[in-house]
Amino acid sequence: MTATETERERPVADRSADAPLLDVRDLHVSLPSPGGGFVEVVRGVSFRVAPGGFHALVGESGCGKSVTAMALTRLPPADAAARVSGRVLFRGRDLLAASPRELRAARRKGGVAYVFQEAMSALNPVLRLRTQMREALPRGLSRAAADDRLAALLGEVGLPDPRAALRAHPCELSGGMAQRACIAMALAQEPALLLADEPTTALDVLVQRKVLDLLRDLCRARGTAVLLVTHNLALVSEYAETVSVLYAGQVVEDGPVPDVLAAPAHPYAEALLRAVPRIEGTRPEDLATIPGRVPPPRDWVALPCAFAPRCPRAAASCSAAPAPWSGLSPRHGVRCVRAGALAPAPAEQAGAEQEVE
Repeated sequence: MTATETERERPVADRSADAPLLDVRDLHVSLPSPGGGFVEVVRGVSFRVAPGGFHALVGESGCGKSVTAMALTRLPPADAAARVSGRVLFRGRDLLAASPRELRAARRKGGVAYVFQEAMSALNPVLRLRTQMREALPRGLSRAAADDRLAALLGEVGLPDPRAALRAHPCELSGGMAQRACIAMALAQEPALLLADEPTTALDVLVQRKVLDLLRDLCRARGTAVLLVTHNLALVSEYAETVSVLYAGQVVEDGPVPDVLAAPAHPYAEALLRAVPRIEGTRPEDLATIPGRVPPPRDWVALPCAFAPRCPRAAASCSAAPAPWSGLSPRHGVRCVRAGALAPAPAEQAGAEQEVE
């Protein structure tokens, strides 16, 4: 495939004149298989995150979201043992071509920081919080200055007694407190981009909202961009500006959140949206589900459309050839052979927008 053809296939949420902070282009990740060889788990993923923007990667478990996030700075499992190709441009520099020293620098002050799944698993259970958080601070600070900085960070994320929290082990914190501590640790280096991988896993609904409100407000105040990995479209609708829907290691729909959620063009995005529980007039038996499950990665290559076995709109053409990327508007695209039948044409969309205005 030529460079021109690759660019034409490339799903992009933001084509504004401003250069993106993060520009992921045709990312492929293959992991070692227990039976020998490699299995491709991320297949040509592309998306952009604007400076100070809030982008979401959405999909079921097993779709490649977390591996995509880890691959951006070559963290395990997308490290030396994996095969990674494509381009990950952070401030114009390709992180996949960076040396180990350059990657370490990109993960420190003003670079990329992570909030991992399940704070209780991300924190070391045998070390006090102070010891773990000091590793995230710039080098050269005295012990007293480091403690003052850490206490200030914990105060910013809403812990009631920051000094006591610094002396605590993770088991002495609630789930919400531990998650706030992880956010504070990630923000210690004042990153330009924060990758939050399902940051509200195992938290109740009220704590989820408080943590995400906090994350959004802190990043907005600092001008920090956010890449949120989640399976929850309800959270995406409230917090994200742009979204990429992943299925079987590929982006199947990409665009501004209002466009994608108001008129999802891919059957998988539509099914995810239908599965969001609603309080008004919804009985347990009325909850929509997606039949089947995500196929294992070893089967993805053999399927022209990996979602076809679960898709209520599947037709013979879905099994004929892989679907090309179709632009529904300059910023909204979909990967589906029936894209024209699933969403209004760009001209129709523009007319509908004018009527609304």
